[in-house]
Amino acid sequence: MSQNVEQSYKTLMLIWFALLASQIMFLVVIFFAKPEVFRFDFGKPLFGENAVMVLAFAALAITNFALSFIMKKRAFDQAIEKQEISYVQTGLILACAFCESISLLGMVLAFAFSYQYFFLWFALGILGILLHFPRRDDVIAASYKK
Repeated sequence: MSQNVEQSYKTLMLIWFALLASQIMFLVVIFFAKPEVFRFDFGKPLFGENAVMVLAFAALAITNFALSFIMKKRAFDQAIEKQEISYVQTGLILACAFCESISLLGMVLAFAFSYQYFFLWFALGILGILLHFPRRDDVIAASYKK
């Protein structure tokens, strides 16, 4: 059973790292496809020319951030209840996917609206993924009856 826990934990770490690395790749794509959004003009208004859209994207980003923790907790609770390690993996993927969607919103803001503060969405998305760093204790709790 210990080998199964260790293998599951390594798989979680690999998934987590890949999802974190994808955030960096999104930034690289933006840098090469639309480098002008990296030239900051702090004289422009904070919400840009499309304030309603930026505020809607901000609300959606904050909602997704909160949902990432709610969905992860729900999956982890189910993993412990049913003693299924696979639910821990599902919870991690769901949580990181919600955080990745925040960065994708930032990517849309950069490409579609040339919004110079798009990186704030990336910062929130990356922070969320960092906060969802896999813990071995979660795998152990889902693999042994107490």
